[in-house]
Amino acid sequence: MLTKEQKQQFSDILEELGKTLDITKEQYDAAVKSYKYVGEWLSNDDSPLATYSPEILPQGSFLLQTMIRPINEEDELDVDLVCKLEKIHASWTQYELKKLVGDRLKENGILNKLLVIPDGRRCWTLQYADSAKFHLDVLPSVVATGYRTILEKAFSATDLTDTNTLGIRITDRNTPNYRTSTNLREWLKSNPFGYAIWFQDRCKIVTREVRMMSEAIQPVPKYQTDKLPLQRVVQILKRHRDMMFNGDEHKPISIIITTLASRAYSKETDIIDALINVVSKMRNHISDTNPFTGAKEKWVSNPVHPEENFADKWKEFPVRQTNFYKWLDAVELDVKNIVAQQGKGLQFINESMVKPFGKDAVTKAFSNYGEYLRKQREGGSLNVAAKTGMIGPAGTTVKNHNFYGKEEQ
Repeated sequence: MLTKEQKQQFSDILEELGKTLDITKEQYDAAVKSYKYVGEWLSNDDSPLATYSPEILPQGSFLLQTMIRPINEEDELDVDLVCKLEKIHASWTQYELKKLVGDRLKENGILNKLLVIPDGRRCWTLQYADSAKFHLDVLPSVVATGYRTILEKAFSATDLTDTNTLGIRITDRNTPNYRTSTNLREWLKSNPFGYAIWFQDRCKIVTREVRMMSEAIQPVPKYQTDKLPLQRVVQILKRHRDMMFNGDEHKPISIIITTLASRAYSKETDIIDALINVVSKMRNHISDTNPFTGAKEKWVSNPVHPEENFADKWKEFPVRQTNFYKWLDAVELDVKNIVAQQGKGLQFINESMVKPFGKDAVTKAFSNYGEYLRKQREGGSLNVAAKTGMIGPAGTTVKNHNFYGKEEQ
């Protein structure tokens, strides 16, 4: 059982680890600048798409603020985007919609050079220069009229709203009606913004004000470093996954990790409490049966579109299910091992974190934590608990030291 001081120390260390995993402001600003340019090109007055109110919006981890840097600094960031259009022509099929978006991108000399050909199953991909180290996946979609207003109202609501109104229809060439159906109800449905609002609601805790994700969908979104415990937990879990399955295409996917972590989260205010609880309960939120047919299969439902099973590929690729449970076992064991170092000193905690999270990230996190402690000491707010010897907010104040090694009086 961790004491208050131990929880504080572990949480401070994990917060610093989370900060080292955050993408940099430069990376964030470069991605935003790039996708804003794409949106402006699609919506310019001379664009054949202009009448359909095109807009580029972030989705996925970029929107949830749970994106992490790749293990290898040379690897790219994957920025997922939605290209929303309203009131499209009644005769358009998914194929025609996607082609129109692609054709408009090709008309721009800069974007045409960045465009990856052939296109993906659902998206157009823009591959930026090696120095930028990111690519944009642009998903063409159809939304309700006045979607921007609906979206901002939903993100600003104090309580979880009805997310059905945020559903979008997307292009997917693997659907049998890709080239034939003009009926939007027959197109594949997705709800990335409804999911973000659900995640935002799961993140909320009583003791801290929630920084609304509505900032991320503004025309000029600001880079944010302040994260809530659940966001940090998701980042830490994704890092552990990346370390364990570096380069393996059958690694656990982020949407399953994020969904299970969010369901297991019980509004803990300390990152360490949240992490311990989440890793011990994630598996409890994987169903063994299809809730609609009763058939035996692993099921992780989309919280805003229950008919969608995030684990649907496990049946086609059994190794993905095997790897997911291997990862769950490993992350539980590693978290227990880290917590078991309580009372042994920072060096032992540091060493226990290197394998699961990477030497460079852990070294930087502890360096930043040491700097934080130095500032606390100099400010007179660093204390040592009498019984445990743990450094934290409670106990005897640690006296500051001057440059001559003598305690300040």
